[in-house]
Amino acid sequence: MIKQTKKQMLMLAAIASIGLSAPGAYAQVKDVVVDGKGEIPYVIDARNVVARSGAGLCWRTGYWSPAAASTTLAGQFPVGCECDSDIVAKDKCVAPVAAAPAPAPAPAPKPSAEKIKLAADTLFDFDKATLKPEGRATLDDLAAKSKQLKLEVILAVGHTDRLGSDAYNQALSERRAAAVKTYLVSKGVEANRIYTEGKGEKQPVTGNKCDNIKNRKALIECLQPDRRVDVEVIGSK
Repeated sequence: MIKQTKKQMLMLAAIASIGLSAPGAYAQVKDVVVDGKGEIPYVIDARNVVARSGAGLCWRTGYWSPAAASTTLAGQFPVGCECDSDIVAKDKCVAPVAAAPAPAPAPAPKPSAEKIKLAADTLFDFDKATLKPEGRATLDDLAAKSKQLKLEVILAVGHTDRLGSDAYNQALSERRAAAVKTYLVSKGVEANRIYTEGKGEKQPVTGNKCDNIKNRKALIECLQPDRRVDVEVIGSK
């Protein structure tokens, strides 16, 4: 759930460049340059390049709809041909036989991206969204590193374990991401450079290894890796 006002979203769309990295390696993805400005269905950076998550997926804005993805152009084709190819009609994504090929865009400078995963026992106590001292120290280091870059955007995505209701966990994950943003702003990072989102319990990393644990204290400890905030810092040297 995107926690931005409409004004903040428009400001972010004008400057943000979400990174192309995946954990341990850079994903090779195509830069998608959107024509024009205004109500763009995907987050774009200052070069009008569509921002992508660490998994290479395009980040949608509040203006996104199947129609917007199919009509907003990125060169010769709708931007959704690259970002939501399962939604946009395939004939819109193929050049006419007689048409001359579109000129290739000039290669954009590659951003320098660093993927940082912050474990929940470093940032938060169980069922809490208050930063612990060691969590603040970790974010101090992150803020210092971001100042060494020409910062484009910092993406903070909160997660929870499966204990509790879906609605409660969604709200908790959002509060955790917001706590990271608030602290980074206090360390001099511009608020409109930080994009937050909560995923609730939807993206666990523990799999089924904790399924047979009945003791609640042991289960909470086993599920610790799921209670996390993933932070991605994107910028260029």
